[in-house]
Amino acid sequence: MSSMRMKAIEGISVGDTFITSRTFTEQEVMDFAKISRDYNPVHFDERFVKAMKFNGKICHGLLVGSMVTEIGGQLGWLATEMDFKFQKPVYFGDTIKIDLTVIDMDENGLATSEAVFTNQDGAVVLEAVVKGFAPGESGKHVMRTMIAEGETPPTRYEKIGLPAPLNALFNFYFTGVKKSGQNNIYLRDPCGL
Repeated sequence: MSSMRMKAIEGISVGDTFITSRTFTEQEVMDFAKISRDYNPVHFDERFVKAMKFNGKICHGLLVGSMVTEIGGQLGWLATEMDFKFQKPVYFGDTIKIDLTVIDMDENGLATSEAVFTNQDGAVVLEAVVKGFAPGESGKHVMRTMIAEGETPPTRYEKIGLPAPLNALFNFYFTGVKKSGQNNIYLRDPCGL
């Protein structure tokens, strides 16, 4: 079970920062296009890319933005609002790191976080504000039970029979975790970067 999931069970606090990274591939863009039906030629056609003055085909902005859901899913966070500000394109092969920091939490468990996405060169490619409900005591109890039963997210989703590409994505995400520093939780980059 990930250290993010364990932190959710312990309780999320203002100042907690969650970090993960991944490298985006052309195949992931193809898979995302099939799921989202977003076939904008900027993701697929070099002629259109040149006309738009990009340096190459780019990833879907929401595919990159979906990194917040990796963290949110590990935390059992139920999102209520996401506000994305796309700053720079993300190209196939770019490695993106997200730093998501909880900046506010009200008495009802509604949390607000800020997320900054940077590429391998340290350039900010995306910024987001995400609001949602952190799990309450009943949700934490269920997550404790899931751990006691030996269930981890990939196993759980494989049981319901996701298509092979999605199973591969879940296996990509859940390869292991390590904790580093106070209030910082890192999900190991599956590519070893």
